[in-house]
Amino acid sequence: MTTNLTNVENLKLQVIGDLLQKKIKTKQAGKILYLSTRQVRRLKNRMKNEGVLAVVHGLKGKVGNRKIDDALKNKVIEIIRQKYSDFKPTFATEKLQEKQIPVPTAQTVRMWMAEAGLWKTHKQKQVAYRSWRPRKDHYGEFQQFDGSYHLWFENRYENITGDSIEVCLLASIDDATGQITHMSFEENEGVIAVFHFWKTYVLALGKPLIIYLDQFSTYKINHKSAVDNTDLITQFERVLRSLDIRLINAHSAQAKGRVERLFGTLQDRLVKEMRLAKINNPETGNTFLKEIFIPKFNRQFTVVPKSEGDVHRAINVNEIKKLNSIFSLHNKRKINNDFTIQFKNNFYQLAEIQPTTVRPKETVTVETWLDKTVHIILKDFELNYFQIKERPKKMKTVPVILTTHKLNWIPPFDHPWRKRGRHWQLKRGG
Repeated sequence: MTTNLTNVENLKLQVIGDLLQKKIKTKQAGKILYLSTRQVRRLKNRMKNEGVLAVVHGLKGKVGNRKIDDALKNKVIEIIRQKYSDFKPTFATEKLQEKQIPVPTAQTVRMWMAEAGLWKTHKQKQVAYRSWRPRKDHYGEFQQFDGSYHLWFENRYENITGDSIEVCLLASIDDATGQITHMSFEENEGVIAVFHFWKTYVLALGKPLIIYLDQFSTYKINHKSAVDNTDLITQFERVLRSLDIRLINAHSAQAKGRVERLFGTLQDRLVKEMRLAKINNPETGNTFLKEIFIPKFNRQFTVVPKSEGDVHRAINVNEIKKLNSIFSLHNKRKINNDFTIQFKNNFYQLAEIQPTTVRPKETVTVETWLDKTVHIILKDFELNYFQIKERPKKMKTVPVILTTHKLNWIPPFDHPWRKRGRHWQLKRGG
């Protein structure tokens, strides 16, 4: 046997040699070499004419016809090293293509980056078995929502002491299409930030049928007494009930894998896109998200849903009127005997004239709107009040109620009360 042949070439040489010596038949040779009978006959004829060269590929030892020019390879590696050294191969390929650089496929760029030490290949991880949940059918049917704290602006956004600041990115992704429906940078994942997010969402897109999120304290009361007390709900749960939006809490990060994978992608792509665009703070970052990043991301990664149509529900006129009230913090307080209300170390004095009858010891709802104004609600009426600087002194005599007119009000001469009195006077002959 020839020593410089590969194992496959040696096998072909041996099998075709046996065929020429009539030790085996054509069909047997085809089975051994995984070739059709036609290919075996062709190989047999070539071996008669060319000898050993028949089993050797014509381009062996030569430069391939599709080999990429080394000059282009070196140029691509140099650009990646200078501008995209921490980019993943696929993302680096997209950026090079945007610059009109004739790069090959992302797989080739990955191989080049690995050779240049710019990318480290990873072995595939073994993961536990999990059953696959099919996507929902319609756009707007099922929104996965979460927040992610990260150095989104790297070292370009700092506090007074010069430390880089982690910012919270809130995002929702549509389950049926994979579209980012809304995204914004906030200081935290607290209730005010979440209210800002979903108020903007419903005004722009309408109300989704279901919101799917984790069991963070903003979204769910994680206390053992809440199991039997269904009235024990968070401010966010109250908002969703008011808007007739169903809330589902995931029991693990893997359960809401679509939004978790989204943040993995964003922590790679979004950070680098903002670096290239020189975005340095949350304010300009939110503008960049809305006008550039989200539309571009959705064009690239959106999938076609099973069923056409948008099932977001439009908010009605009554909901629009009450939207500021719905997306506000609600707290219960008692009216004191002197018609004052204490809330967060502040004292509020109810005015004498109110749109409804007010009695001491009644429970009112104190609403703190997103613009930080305070509104006191009783029986769907907003009460009139003014803030006082210190605790009021106890009054010797206090009014029994507050009503729609002054307590020392005198009815006019033609009021029904007086008419009834005159009727009895006339009847008596007065």
